[in-house]
This record gives sequence, structure tokens and C-alpha cells, in this order.
Amino acid sequence: MTKNPPRQRAASLRFLAQPTDINLGGNVHGGIVMKWIDEAAYVCAAGWCGCTCVTVYVGGIRFYKPVHIGDVVDVSARLIYTGTTSMHIAVDVSTRDPRQQEWTQTTHCIIVFVAIDEAGKTIPVPTWEPLTKDDIALRDYAVRLMNLRKGIEEEMKPYASIASN
Repeated sequence: MTKNPPRQRAASLRFLAQPTDINLGGNVHGGIVMKWIDEAAYVCAAGWCGCTCVTVYVGGIRFYKPVHIGDVVDVSARLIYTGTTSMHIAVDVSTRDPRQQEWTQTTHCIIVFVAIDEAGKTIPVPTWEPLTKDDIALRDYAVRLMNLRKGIEEEMKPYASIASN
């Protein structure tokens, strides 16, 4: 009898910030960092549900410090909440000079994925239950952000059609 392996709840990807990643200010372009965030969060979400996932929301992305060319970049993603078909992933980006040992947090955000089938329809995901105090706090953080997002989405509705014209 084969036992089901434990689900992967976290993922970490590392990159070396390249000269091709540069913006006009001489640092790594924010869009590159956002791409890395999406990739790490995808690995986390797919590892949790075991199926294809797509990004449906990225919120509260906060760039604290720039990422410098030549830095080692660590993008750590961790599942913090599951809905019926959605997975909320907290992502932290940290960097360090490869000649040093100290990491500095540069970016944080929450990204939401949904699991989809071959036809692109959403499908249920396995439920995650927080067990530790830290995990309960992260779950509660995700729920507070969901409630805030509902208000933001209502506020944005009248302007969504104007912005797309």
C-alpha cells in the first residue's frame, strides 16, 4: 500500500540578479521581481494541490528596498489559506550580496491562485488547517486581506470599464 506523500506547502526559488534585469534606475526592474514572485507562488500552489493553477490576484505588493544587480535573490512562498478552489500564498523576497551572509527583505505580497482542470474550469483544492500560532496568525491575516479586498473591488467597479476604454 502506497502512502500519500505530504503536500508541499512552501517553495523557495533563488536567482542571481542579472544585468539584463536592470531598470532605468540601475536596479532590478520591479516587473522582473513580480515575475519571480509569480513563479515561486505557482510552485507552491501546484505543489499543494497537485494540479495546474493560475494566478487570479496579486495584492499589497510592497517593495521595501531595491534589488541590486549581482544580488542573490531568494523568493519564498508559503500557503497561508485555502478556500474551496483558491490558495492564498504569502511571498517574501530577500536579497544578499553573494560575498556576504546577511539577507535583507526587499518585497512582500499576497498572491491568490485557483486550481483548474483541463478545460480551464476551477476545481476544489485540498483544505489546509493551521496548527501553530504562527500559522493561525497567517490564516487570520489572509482572511482580513480578503475582507479588505472585497471593499476595494466594490470601489473599483465603476472605474473598471472606464479604464479599459
